[in-house]
Amino acid sequence: MVRRLLAGLCLGLVSWQVAAAPAALGDCDGPLAQTLAPDAQALSASAYWLDRAHLQWPGVQAAQAHFALVHARAGGLGLHMGQAVSGADARLDLQVDTTPAVFERFKFVASGTRLRVREGDVVRLPELLKGELVLVALDDQEHLLAVTQAQTPGALDDWYAADTHAELGSRPARENTRFALWAPTAQAVALCRYASSQGGAIAIEPLKTQVGSGVWSASLTGNLSGQSYRYLVDVFVPGVGLVRNLVTDPYSISLNTDSQRSLVADLDAPALKPTGWGSQRPAAKAQTDMVVYELHVRDFSANDATVPAPHRGKYLAFTDGASNGMKHLKALAQAGVTDIHLLPVFDFATVPEANCKTATILKAPADSPDQQAAAMAVADKDCFNWGYDPWHYGAPEGSYASDADDGAVRIVEFRRMVQALHEAGLRVGMDVVYNHTTAAGQKPKSLLDRIVPGYYQRLDAQGQVEHSTCCDNTATEHAMMAKLMIDTAVRWVRDYGIDSLRFDLMAHQPRAAMESLQAAVDQARGGHVNLIGEGWNFGEIANGARFVQASQLSLNGSGIGTFSDRGRDAARGGSAGDSGAALIQNQGWLNGLVFAPNEQAPKRTESDLMAAADLLRVGLAGSLRSFEMPTWQGKTERLDQIRYGDQPAAYASEPSEVVNYVENHDNQTLFDINVLRLPEATSAEDRARVQVLGMALTAFSQGVAYFHAGIDLLRSKSLDRNSFDSGDWFNRIDWSEQDNGFASGLPPKGDNGADWPRLKPLLADPAIKPKPANIAWTAAAFRDLLRIRASTPLLHLPSAAEIKARLHFINAGAHQNPLVLAAVIDGQGYAGANFKRLAYFINTGTETQYLLVPEEKGQPYALHPVLARKEAADKSAKLAHFEPLTGLFSVPPRSAVVFVVP
Repeated sequence: MVRRLLAGLCLGLVSWQVAAAPAALGDCDGPLAQTLAPDAQALSASAYWLDRAHLQWPGVQAAQAHFALVHARAGGLGLHMGQAVSGADARLDLQVDTTPAVFERFKFVASGTRLRVREGDVVRLPELLKGELVLVALDDQEHLLAVTQAQTPGALDDWYAADTHAELGSRPARENTRFALWAPTAQAVALCRYASSQGGAIAIEPLKTQVGSGVWSASLTGNLSGQSYRYLVDVFVPGVGLVRNLVTDPYSISLNTDSQRSLVADLDAPALKPTGWGSQRPAAKAQTDMVVYELHVRDFSANDATVPAPHRGKYLAFTDGASNGMKHLKALAQAGVTDIHLLPVFDFATVPEANCKTATILKAPADSPDQQAAAMAVADKDCFNWGYDPWHYGAPEGSYASDADDGAVRIVEFRRMVQALHEAGLRVGMDVVYNHTTAAGQKPKSLLDRIVPGYYQRLDAQGQVEHSTCCDNTATEHAMMAKLMIDTAVRWVRDYGIDSLRFDLMAHQPRAAMESLQAAVDQARGGHVNLIGEGWNFGEIANGARFVQASQLSLNGSGIGTFSDRGRDAARGGSAGDSGAALIQNQGWLNGLVFAPNEQAPKRTESDLMAAADLLRVGLAGSLRSFEMPTWQGKTERLDQIRYGDQPAAYASEPSEVVNYVENHDNQTLFDINVLRLPEATSAEDRARVQVLGMALTAFSQGVAYFHAGIDLLRSKSLDRNSFDSGDWFNRIDWSEQDNGFASGLPPKGDNGADWPRLKPLLADPAIKPKPANIAWTAAAFRDLLRIRASTPLLHLPSAAEIKARLHFINAGAHQNPLVLAAVIDGQGYAGANFKRLAYFINTGTETQYLLVPEEKGQPYALHPVLARKEAADKSAKLAHFEPLTGLFSVPPRSAVVFVVP
């Protein structure tokens, strides 16, 4: 059991505090949590530690009260209003602090009383924070007037700032193996060791902590690689009591099946490196040179019969170079894709890593609910999930390995996947999710909160975990959560060859933390690592409420890229959250706004179409704040003066800070949104042409180009708006170009059921489903767009200065033809431009459009060599024409055309 230490005894006189080992090895194999002593009543944690000596208690006034911290090491304080506090083994009387000191980090805390620990008592706090410690207001008779618990991160970050430099996790070496866990509020920590991933514990070792550090550590004789381990942590949990938690390591290198035990492993060991590991890593790349193809590991191969059955849905599928999927990726690499971005491949909690199920989908009508019923019947047990449910941030996911129980296997196979993609000429990026955890508190799949309660998660004013991200929010503004993020990101870059990182809900993290991460991963690689992420501004941290965010509006000047919803929404119509009638009525520039209204569209005006065209021009210009152009309202404005709702349309200082896209894993695919919004009678051929226009918008936009896997195959998820747990059936990709997935049944009821009456007639219409020839044509046209972008840096210029000097929109302003987006880019004097001048045109209209541009008279324009090739996919592009005597351009219907001056 826990060794009882007198609060504050010998602090500063001894170097080490050693905890006695728990009584039996059985503790290592027992329940995940064991309560050692009951707590008093649950209290709302509405006060805040501002640093090691200051607290703020919102809403409480100092008059007619005095304040104290009362402590009980194992809990059990008697706290009853109007009565004296009982059960305390220590008490610190506090002073009201009237100094004007500013604690910028806690600017969001409501006003109230600021309190200060007496100077002589401050040294006692590290020990008192290990037990029940509550803040009380007392009257002159020592009767309780108010009580709360204070949120501890401010104190812990102050006390243990040096721990941000500590090496945590397990580290095997030739003569010894070191284990280190950050647990500053723990009363005891012990290490449970196991000979392998299964079987009982073989040893239990007490860990020790040095005064002034929150790190518990032990150095054991011998290289223990291959052994498994867990920690026993005795820690006081507010509202629960003193508990003994059996936990894995937050810094786990790898784990066994379903993440029950951590693996001791040396990532530099030859046995964990495939032959030739590291020799094929592509060079670092400028952010604006990135052309990203976003892909889910299971989607890639689960449906590919050309992949050996044991490899389907696994890391090793990427090593099967002759498969349809790898042939497709190699063709994209040759055409101009630079990066494959993998949806989460860190250890996540939502797929059983052994014996996961695969739904049996029986043949049913295109608009039947039977397919989704079969998929949803096994959704909690099947092999599919997007994986946005983090458990261990630095370990590979086990469900993608051929043997989930052998932690070494997933390391090697992950590396073989990266190696195979590198050898195919593709850099590898991964989606990381540091903004939330799968669970918090004492739940079985909670990890961080069971080691340092109340620290790693972001709490609201009542002390409850925030959930604005969907799940249990993390707090990367806290030093050790930021450290965990940075350290594990470095691991992926340094030890797994990851070239770029995409951050889920990145704006829930501080800009400062992201900039520190950028510096750390760049140093680890010895070159630049590309960082992009979601910069959505919402939740408890919105508008800088707690810190300067890594958001669209707050990252300019950082070089870190954020996804732009401006062009996405203008192209697709409406917004990502549309439902009900808006699903069909909210047409966009691509799918018929004004010029081709669908059967349910409300009456719109040409100004709506011109406003959408202007938003797309913002994206084409790299969303640069300072770029100027004439707008549809007849004014020449900076792009940040154009509005996108209540925000500026442009937000980037440099093109590296914007990611352009019309489709990613979230929401309906582009094909599906066009099914909903194009007139139903639109031919399959025209649907393919509209798809290519959407891809052209991304390909011709300055900044990072981002494409979702299968966009070039007219990928459909049968109108599913949120396929994160919809299984293989609704997420499948057919690399053989025979089927795009449309009309696979009604999408899962949970997210789509309210709209089924609108979806059924569309799914039932056989004319909408593309034929293999339509899919093959779209795939070929996409590769031509990639070749065009790769042919010249003029379409991905590296700086705002170059874009402002060289890019000029034609057909813009009050007298524009809003059906055609057109620009000229000057290549004179630009090294490697390949063209003296380039002009592109994207015509969303259903008829040929003519643009008279007198200033281009006399230019010797010719069709771009890619489009002029005999084998070019879009034969209609050859009908495009330029008349040099007048400056008249003609652009065929629904086509993207590029002219160049050699």
